[in-house]
Amino acid sequence: MMAAGQRVAVVTGAGSGLGRLITLTLAGKGWQVAAAGRRQLPLEETAELAAPARAGAAAGSVFPVATDVGDQDSVAALFDAVRERYGRLDLLVNNAGTGAPAGAVDELTPEGWQSIVATNLTGSYLCAHHAVRMMKAQDPQGGRIINNGSISAHAPRPRSVGYTVTKHAITGLTKSISLDGRRHNVACGDRKSTR
Repeated sequence: MMAAGQRVAVVTGAGSGLGRLITLTLAGKGWQVAAAGRRQLPLEETAELAAPARAGAAAGSVFPVATDVGDQDSVAALFDAVRERYGRLDLLVNNAGTGAPAGAVDELTPEGWQSIVATNLTGSYLCAHHAVRMMKAQDPQGGRIINNGSISAHAPRPRSVGYTVTKHAITGLTKSISLDGRRHNVACGDRKSTR
């Protein structure tokens, strides 16, 4: 059981890079973090890296959950596990993303396009879908969602059509969630990466 006042986060793409850093930072500040990513081993490594912080008075913990954010059943299982383990959700960090395969519009195959859209856009939608449902139903109601956007939505690089288009769409998703979530105390913003 969680102690009263403990905060719960889900971070996607938590097995490496920025997602791992966000996960470790939150755990170090006392958050309980469900670390989601495609591969279990890197998620377990993230949890191990957080373990030394547990000795601190305000330390949190990391719960690794292998998840394919582009698959609706996998995302549903992630949020079911969070609900069962913690009973609530205070923060979702939609960080999972990919720019691969790269290419201009005439070079990127339809399969490559679908792969990028599944991770960058559908994954963010699916996670937000479940997070908002939990945040609306819990007491106290509400929570926060951070979508990892990109400067590429405003200043794209060559051969990045899939990535750029999905990051434009993340801006729209963020604004829509923010507008619709207000009356339920669900706030949504984005972080613009320089990628």
